[in-house]
Amino acid sequence: MRHLILIPALVAGGLGLSACVSKKDQAVERALQDVNVIDETGINDVMLTVGDPNEAVTYFQRATKTAPDRIDLQRGLAMSLVRAKRNTEGVSAWTKVVGMEGANEADSVELADAYIRNGDWKKAEETLDKVPPTHETFKRYRLEAMIADSNKEWKRADSFYETAVGLTTKPAAVTNNWGYSKLTRGQYAEAEKLFGEAIRQDRTLFTAKNNLVLARGAQGNYTLPVVPMNQVERAQLLHTMALTAIKQGDVTKGKTLLRDAVKTHPQHFEEAINSLRALESA
Repeated sequence: MRHLILIPALVAGGLGLSACVSKKDQAVERALQDVNVIDETGINDVMLTVGDPNEAVTYFQRATKTAPDRIDLQRGLAMSLVRAKRNTEGVSAWTKVVGMEGANEADSVELADAYIRNGDWKKAEETLDKVPPTHETFKRYRLEAMIADSNKEWKRADSFYETAVGLTTKPAAVTNNWGYSKLTRGQYAEAEKLFGEAIRQDRTLFTAKNNLVLARGAQGNYTLPVVPMNQVERAQLLHTMALTAIKQGDVTKGKTLLRDAVKTHPQHFEEAINSLRALESA
């Protein structure tokens, strides 16, 4: 009888041990899954920031094939395509994201951005028009300003640029865009002021320095502005100033500035030399 009692007890004990091991395995598996999700999130972030755009596209293409319903991976693919300047594919990818469950207003703004990069301003405007006015973000207003610019709706553009500048801690690029908008309208003094502000916001923004020279030259002011610049930048800005002077009809001043640009550049400044030769031969 003892043996008959002992066997069920051993079986029960074995079952209990088995269940215990099974629960431990499940706990370990869940923990590993959590770690994998954290690791994957880190890889996704790296791919979207410092990774090569085309490598990121390949990474997210593989990931979306494995998990096509995960909107975060579809967003990653769309962002990577835009970063890689594959704009037509980027439009398709963001269109897919916008149609997925869990899509939000920010996704629609990204789709509008992709449309603009692809040169489809009308669809960009239509997309932004569908975004509720309560969605007030820097990117939304920056795009609104660009679209208003393209439509030559200057008051709307100024309003949107002003709002966008107030919604970011790094306004230099959008301030530069606003200045360029003023430049294209022929409002050179206002453009000059905005370019100066952009440079104060980011001393390394060469496009703003170049645009500042254009705005000054358009007003007949051919002296370089007092802004931070290295020797190469100084030579390039002198070249821009020279071409502006020539365009204004001041050929003599243009030649002088071209010679200054050639002398200033620490290396062979082929572009300026070619401009000077072409001008002298003419």
